[in-house]
Amino acid sequence: MRHRLPLAIGALIVGLAAAVAILAPLLVPHDPFAQNLGARFISPAWMQGGSSAHLLGTDQLGRDYLSRLILGTRISMMIGLTTVVVSGLIGTALGMLGGYFGGRIDRVVMFVVSCRLAIPLILVALTVVSLVGSSLLVVMLTLGLLLWERFAVVSRTATRQVVNLDYVAAARAAGCSQAWIILREILPNITHHLIVIATIDMAIAILLEAALSFLGLGVPPPLPSWGLMIAEAKDYMFFKPGVIEMPGMALLILVLGINLLGDGLRDALGAQTER
Repeated sequence: MRHRLPLAIGALIVGLAAAVAILAPLLVPHDPFAQNLGARFISPAWMQGGSSAHLLGTDQLGRDYLSRLILGTRISMMIGLTTVVVSGLIGTALGMLGGYFGGRIDRVVMFVVSCRLAIPLILVALTVVSLVGSSLLVVMLTLGLLLWERFAVVSRTATRQVVNLDYVAAARAAGCSQAWIILREILPNITHHLIVIATIDMAIAILLEAALSFLGLGVPPPLPSWGLMIAEAKDYMFFKPGVIEMPGMALLILVLGINLLGDGLRDALGAQTER
């Protein structure tokens, strides 16, 4: 019972964020890139000087803030999902190979994982993006190629736990190929572990992208990344705190929702396994 509340809250937040990301072109009330210097720093509609035409006000260039937050949701979700897919494919493949075959292959896999863990993540990301150039695709691929070690460790451990169970032995006795056993017998039975890791890596990827964008090496302007919006608003935070509070709160709520979803799934799947 205890896992249901955080699971429900996390699923609600992530579901709403996913819906906003998918329907972003239909939800934005204004062009998120349109500038109007005559309408700079309009307050939110509920504050003095606000306008119903701009519910969350405008930024330093007169761009509608609600529209940019909505499009920023799409960018954050796209980065999180793409990073999870890329890192999941790499890490799961390595981990399952090491866990299934063991021996020398397992030692090589663990050596590669150890090398990855010895590399400072944020510094490597900063170096790659600064050398290759800043773009949405570069950020997604860079994060995906750097965040696979959790998938590798968990999939290796889970594979070693199930590789000698009866259904795997039955598949071997039936003459199934090793590829069939790995993909059709082992992978479906360790997927619940990987789902939890996916939520953790998704939250980390969104935070890393925000950090890179804040430092000017993430998503390039004028794309409305939440980290970039925070960076652009830091010079005005003392007399217009809303321009930095709103993307910061959006980032906090989304990452919190993803973490609650991951914790809830972990508890729910753990309770189901115990039964």
